[in-house]
Amino acid sequence: MEVTEKKVEQPDKKSKTRSLLTHLKNNKWLYVLLIPGLTYFLVFRYAPMYGLIIAFKDYVPFLGITGSKWIGLQNFRDFFTNPDFFRILGNTLIIALLNIIFAFPAPIILALLLNEVRKKIFQRVVQTFVYVPHFLSWTIVVSLWYILFNVDHGAITNLVTSLTGKEIDFLSDPSWFRTMIVTQTIWKETGWGTIIYLAALSGVDQEQYEAAIMDGAGRFRRVWHITLPAIRSTIIIMLILKVGAILTTGFDQIYLMTNQLNRPVADVFDTYVYMMGITNGAYSYSTAVGLFKSVVGIILVLGTNRLAKFFGESGLY
Repeated sequence: MEVTEKKVEQPDKKSKTRSLLTHLKNNKWLYVLLIPGLTYFLVFRYAPMYGLIIAFKDYVPFLGITGSKWIGLQNFRDFFTNPDFFRILGNTLIIALLNIIFAFPAPIILALLLNEVRKKIFQRVVQTFVYVPHFLSWTIVVSLWYILFNVDHGAITNLVTSLTGKEIDFLSDPSWFRTMIVTQTIWKETGWGTIIYLAALSGVDQEQYEAAIMDGAGRFRRVWHITLPAIRSTIIIMLILKVGAILTTGFDQIYLMTNQLNRPVADVFDTYVYMMGITNGAYSYSTAVGLFKSVVGIILVLGTNRLAKFFGESGLY
C-alpha cells in the first residue's frame, strides 16, 4: 500500500510543478513587471527592519549595531514611564479619530455626489479641480494656510474679525490646531480619495437603478439601497487600512503647523520620534517609539479585519 501511495503522489507533484512552470512561462512579463515593486519593498521596507535591533540596545554610532550594549526593554520602559507618553498618545489618538470621523467619509460623500451628476463633462471638470490639491506638497498647503489665517493680514482672519469683532489667532491658539489639521486633510485628500470609490461605483449594475426607478424609488433611496451596499466592501477595506495607520498622523503636516504656542496639543508620535531621534540623538529610544507605533498598527489591522469578517465582510484577506 505504501508503494502504491508513493506512485500516486509522484505524478501529482510532477503535474503541479509542470503546471506552475507553464503558468510562469505564459505570464512571464507580468512577473517581470512585478520586479520593480518587489525590489522597492525589499530595499526600502524589509531591509531597514534590521535596524530595529537598536530599540533593544544602547546604540552608539561609533560602536555600530553589533557593538552596542544590549539593554532589552529598557527603552520601552523609559518611554512608557515618560510624563510625555500619555500627552503624545492622547494628541495622536484625538487627531486620528477626528480624521476618521470627518476626513474618512468625505471622499465617500463626494464620490456619491459625483456619481449622481449626469453630465459627464461637468463631472470630469469637477474631478480635475478636486484632484489638484493632492499634488501640492504640505509645505505649499501650510504656506497657503499661513497666508489665509495670518493674524496680521490673513484674509480669513480679517473677515472673521470684521464679522465678530474678535481677533482670533487660528495658527497659534491650541484650541484651533486640530480643526486646522483636519480641515487641511479634507481639502487636500478628499478629491484623490474619490478615485477608489468612483471605480467601485462604475461596477454597479445600471439595471438595478432602472428597476428602482420603476418601483418609484427616489434618488436618496437609490443611493441608500443600491449605491452604498455596492461599495460597502471597498469602504470596509479602506477603513481597515485607515485604522491600521491610526497612530500615523503625518509628520510633514504636523511639523509645519507646530509652533511654541500650540506645541502642547501638536506633539504626536511622528514629530516626537523626529525630535528625540534626529534633534536629540536618542536613536535607540526613538526607534523603540517607532516600533511601538508599528506593533499597535499591526494589531489594529488584524483586529479590525477579524471584526469585519465577523460581520460578514470579506476584509483584507
